[in-house]
Amino acid sequence: MTDDHTQTLIDHALSGAPNLYREFKGIYSEETIQRFLLENAELLKDCKVTHYLPIFAYRFTHDRLTAMGQVAGHIPKHVPEVLFVCVQNAGRSQMAAALLDAKAKGKVHVRSAGSAPAGSINKTVTEAMAELGVDLGKEFPKPMTDDIVRAADAVITMGCGDACPIYPGKKYEDWDLQDPAGQDLETVRKIRDDIARRVDRLIVELAAVRQSS
Repeated sequence: MTDDHTQTLIDHALSGAPNLYREFKGIYSEETIQRFLLENAELLKDCKVTHYLPIFAYRFTHDRLTAMGQVAGHIPKHVPEVLFVCVQNAGRSQMAAALLDAKAKGKVHVRSAGSAPAGSINKTVTEAMAELGVDLGKEFPKPMTDDIVRAADAVITMGCGDACPIYPGKKYEDWDLQDPAGQDLETVRKIRDDIARRVDRLIVELAAVRQSS
């Protein structure tokens, strides 16, 4: 039986279906889009940021449909796709995704996910990122799905072990980073700055690959 919270989320998520029908017309049927909206509403039901849940369900569905279209060749890739994965998608992978998005200035498309996503973003992580002018207030932990892994050109993992599936033709790298969960602000700043240095290196590597291809 569907509880009231999940049913409300489903109802709100389905309200965004007409926009998705228009955008993905000719790529997906309305039935496929509805199925993804319902599936994603269920996946996000434990998200604690209740004010934004309908928006989150819509955005998550849009992102998964785009990823599927890219894998199938129906939607072109104009820039490299990078996926950051950690366990909860509440700290390390969120910081990395936000920093790469800000630093790459549109030259890379970034996604992040968790092998066991938390209900909300780590508040100390949000505070540390705000010091750099990066707002994580409207981000949310997302589950890792096969479609977003397949769509990625580079997959960067952070402490999630063997949870991420391996597909040929992708760049895989594991960043050995301290988990910010339960840490004080000063420690999280150090983790943030370590990630920023790695992101700078990743941008250089991605640019070199593009130039050589």
